[in-house]
Amino acid sequence: MRPGPIQILICVIVIALLFGAKKIPEIARSIGKAKGEFKKGLAEGEKDDVATDK
Repeated sequence: MRPGPIQILICVIVIALLFGAKKIPEIARSIGKAKGEFKKGLAEGEKDDVATDK
């Protein structure tokens, strides 16, 4: 089941009301940084696995 456009719009409105319009960009920025760090950690883990296999 995929959410429809109405459900997504309702979620966005609720999030805006809970956190305020000024906080949303800050939250999105921190999520983006965390995602980048996670991907970097995965890449380093894969390098370690390849190095120990040889």
